Amino acid sequence: MANVIRRQTPAARMGRGLLYGVLILAALFYILPLVVMLMTSVKPLSEISAGSLLSFPQNPTLAPWTKAWGEACTGMRCDGVGGYFWNSFAIVIPAVLISTTIGALNGYALTKWRFKGSELVFALMLFGCFIPFQVVLLPMAQTLGWLGISSSRAGLILVHVVFGIAFTTLFFRNFYVGIPNELVSAAKLDGAGFFRIFWRILLPVSAPIIVVSVIWQFTQIWNDFLFGVAFSAHNTQPVTVALNNLVNTSTGVREYNVDMAAAMIAALPTLVVYVLAGKYFVRGLTAGSVKG
Repeated sequence: MANVIRRQTPAARMGRGLLYGVLILAALFYILPLVVMLMTSVKPLSEISAGSLLSFPQNPTLAPWTKAWGEACTGMRCDGVGGYFWNSFAIVIPAVLISTTIGALNGYALTKWRFKGSELVFALMLFGCFIPFQVVLLPMAQTLGWLGISSSRAGLILVHVVFGIAFTTLFFRNFYVGIPNELVSAAKLDGAGFFRIFWRILLPVSAPIIVVSVIWQFTQIWNDFLFGVAFSAHNTQPVTVALNNLVNTSTGVREYNVDMAAAMIAALPTLVVYVLAGKYFVRGLTAGSVKG
């Protein structure tokens, strides 16, 4: 059959153009603060004092970035945010891997190995998604003290794993509901056990939801401030706490370019993650949203 080419009417083209115009304006509105931060971070302090907020840098320099990374004062110490940046990675990577792994196993068990009370267990875990963080600060501090890992990276990792399991379990449970139970039943008849079925059947098709879980957990943990300031010592603080200390250090002249450079450094990993994997995050959420 011949292809039928539908020509848009002038009104339809005008409507589409108006829609794109609104979307472009909305995108510019949301990206403007990031552009201002970036321009301010490469301006000398004299230009910031004399120019306007939206003026382009006349003599761009990376000196504010260098100072923010290795020389800016974050309280009593003046060694920049570089060490805290790596602290955040040391906390985020194991916490994301552990919480994603446990969430995958939980979702698998709650959908393919149902047991008496499994729905109640899932409901209780789901309730964990809505508990305010402030409510558990004191109980969590006591628990970390009993375990002997308070004010340590291990303690922060444990806190983020505990709070992340509820979300990762929800993601994987909703995704695995849509996988036919017949596959698991056939594998059981062939003698496959719990972990073999998970490794050979469920895990190979889990890439979309693994991406969702990793991006979600990475973003939540990296951007966390409350747990970082409550459960860390100076040498284990994440970059968000260091950024707060840098901005609130009141000695000397306020260096807005250094503050903005530090903020950009702190935000860079999450920006990179969303730019590189944002479309996969949306696809993964869509894949799990229509399941049971």
